Amino acid sequence: MQDDLTDIEKEDIDRAIALSLSEEDHKGKKVVDYDSQSEDEELCKIDDEEDEHLVKVHLEEEERLAKIQQEEEERLAKIQQDERLAKIQQEDERLAKAQLEEDEQLARAIQESLKIGSPPRYDNDSSILSFPHLFPPGYRICAGCKTEIGQGRFLSCMGGVWHPECFCCHACHLPITDYEFSMSSNRPYHKACYREKHHPRCDVCKNFIPTNSSGLIEYRAHPFWLQKYCPSHELDGTPRCCSCERMESRDTKYLLLDDGRKLCLECLDSSIMDTHECQPLYLEIQEFYEGLNMKLEQQIPMLLVERQALNEAMEGEKNGHHHLPETRGLCLSEEQTVTTISRRPRIGAGYRAIDMITEPYRLIRHCEVTAILVLYGLPRLLTGSILAHEMMHAWLRLKGYPNLSPEVEEGICQVLAHMWLESELYSGTGNDGASSSASSSSSSSPSSSVSTKKGKRSDFEKKLGEFFKHQIESDTSSAYGDGFRLGNQAMLKYGLKRTLDHIHMTGSFPY
Repeated sequence: MQDDLTDIEKEDIDRAIALSLSEEDHKGKKVVDYDSQSEDEELCKIDDEEDEHLVKVHLEEEERLAKIQQEEEERLAKIQQDERLAKIQQEDERLAKAQLEEDEQLARAIQESLKIGSPPRYDNDSSILSFPHLFPPGYRICAGCKTEIGQGRFLSCMGGVWHPECFCCHACHLPITDYEFSMSSNRPYHKACYREKHHPRCDVCKNFIPTNSSGLIEYRAHPFWLQKYCPSHELDGTPRCCSCERMESRDTKYLLLDDGRKLCLECLDSSIMDTHECQPLYLEIQEFYEGLNMKLEQQIPMLLVERQALNEAMEGEKNGHHHLPETRGLCLSEEQTVTTISRRPRIGAGYRAIDMITEPYRLIRHCEVTAILVLYGLPRLLTGSILAHEMMHAWLRLKGYPNLSPEVEEGICQVLAHMWLESELYSGTGNDGASSSASSSSSSSPSSSVSTKKGKRSDFEKKLGEFFKHQIESDTSSAYGDGFRLGNQAMLKYGLKRTLDHIHMTGSFPY
């Protein structure tokens, strides 16, 4: 049959068979290829997971090993640091011990060579120089010249080291070579220079004020003038000025009055020495009272007297209050003969008052008051305050005030003396109406801004007036001190007139 086919038909059949076989091959191949790809993907996924797990395990292991290594390094570092610190401490202790031994050896050697014994003990201001030491060049820098200290001696003190020629006294600027020195404000001094500069000297004997049994400097000081002096001068008869109370210094001379009192030259400059010289001041006090509407109608004699005459007149007075131990003024009510000073003395050899002329003065009683006596030789401001005080006694008696207690009578008299001093020192600055009128009265007088015959008031005289005020204000006696403070308090609160009216009715100060 095949033989019956033509060649063309055979070729077509062969081609169809070949095509059919080709399609089947392709189908089978596709099936095989698909199954192989799926398996490969699954294997790749498994490999990836295993790789990730291995990486994670590897990282954790590396972190654990790194942590262990860090802890080991820190432990080793701490051990090394502790060992290094221990070595440094041991080395410092060894050097310090060696240095101490060397210092002690050098100190003993230098002490033996200089033959210096143990130093005496002084007060807390003293410091002790260390012994010189020897160190190699460049070991220390001088605290004085700021240069290197080489081989040789140097001083170790005040927290530094010094060339011996650089450690100098702050007063004389010379090197301090003594074994001990003194300190003040962190500055070194020779002990002699420190004593000269800082140790107080007595204003009387000009010597250094000695220490007491406890080693402390003990001195006395005037509460107002602050004059410093040795305690011994209160017992050795050193005179005081009868006016300002300052002690007489060994390098000055005080005027010796004929009644034994001493007067310093500053107080002498404004002193009033005789009755005639005091009359203008007496008129000023009268004008002061007129300015307060307290005019005295009667003319009362005023006399300057010596201490002896004042004491004799005081003994002849039946009534009256006296400020002991020193009476410097007196308001008399009895008839007496008083020795008054008619001409001022002159200054003779040895600063003595000589050639003073006195005369007797017979006091005749025309009223309740016969005279006002004031001690001569006192400065103008003190004389005026005494006159103002005694004139108030006279005013109370002439105006018929009852017998008053010493505290009330002396107290109100001191108030008037204090007011007059204020009017002289602070003209126009009174505290109330009474003080203002007193100031205006005194300011109308030519002498309110001018002293006595000497011209304008000196700075010392102003200071002296402050002292007299201080005396009145700080008096400790019952009559003069407490009385003044009660009277002044009442006058400042109620005024002078109402205070006087209350005294007249009740015999006491208003409260």
